[in-house]
Amino acid sequence: MRAFVFPGQGAQTIGMGRDLAQSYPAARAVFDEVDSALGEKLSALIWEGDQDRLTLTENAQPALMATSLAVMAALNAEGVEVTAASFVAGHSLGEYSALAAAGALSVADTARLLRTRGLAMQKAVPVGEGAMAALLGLDFETASAVAAEAAEHEVCQAANDNDPGQVVVSGNRGAVERAIEIAKGRGAKRAVLLPVSAPFHCRLMEPAAVAMEEALAGVDLRTPKVPLVPNVTASALSDPGEIRRLLVRQVTGSVRWRETVLFMAGQGVTEIWEVGAGKALSGMVRRIDRTLGTMAIAGADDVARAAQQLNGEA
Repeated sequence: MRAFVFPGQGAQTIGMGRDLAQSYPAARAVFDEVDSALGEKLSALIWEGDQDRLTLTENAQPALMATSLAVMAALNAEGVEVTAASFVAGHSLGEYSALAAAGALSVADTARLLRTRGLAMQKAVPVGEGAMAALLGLDFETASAVAAEAAEHEVCQAANDNDPGQVVVSGNRGAVERAIEIAKGRGAKRAVLLPVSAPFHCRLMEPAAVAMEEALAGVDLRTPKVPLVPNVTASALSDPGEIRRLLVRQVTGSVRWRETVLFMAGQGVTEIWEVGAGKALSGMVRRIDRTLGTMAIAGADDVARAAQQLNGEA
């Protein structure tokens, strides 16, 4: 059994997906559809633009989704359907890519939702007032205790449970800076601020959750062809109404990635394919469970290799 997983913010690079668009008309069509939905040439920014502009949350989120869906379109062209997976999951914004890949959302709706999500998350907290930090070498329980101690009437929460040795905390800048010092005293190997523009996945994002509730109410969200393992519950789900509700909760809730991977492994998944830019999720998967096979599929050569493997199994 395998699962398809989709990357989140931080994986974006100039040029991602360009070779797919050149090799596969179906992949090019994904970028064209995103451009049309947003009313701008996001593809030009992705392939030839400025990295700082691409990294802006409002651009990075739809750009990473477009790249993941272009990979999926190329896989489809080689005969690999999403139903080759038993589950789909995505890290933060990657959850939207997973739903689009599984046919629950249209590409155009997903692009517009992610543009709204990116703008709303950026607007929720004035630049400089929030922060996120990676605590390396602490487990989730210890990191959560560090965050609670650091809060001191401000917000500081464990935002991402990425793998057994990497937890990200998020909240008011002063509280996050206190968490860094406390974590060092608790044996963290490293504790560093992250270069992000807003404190994602914490209570400070409540205004963005309200915006997403309104945006999601207006889109057609169908039953996915493959069950989704949502960030906030780390258990399989196919009901569109519940998925819609959890997408709202996800804005302020923790990304339970370690538990997501362990859940899928517990259901019999032995191989996880990372569909989209970068290899960050593959690295996390290997640190969570070394018995799981991984494949990062970002370019045309990767697509060919994945198709060859799947066709060899048939």
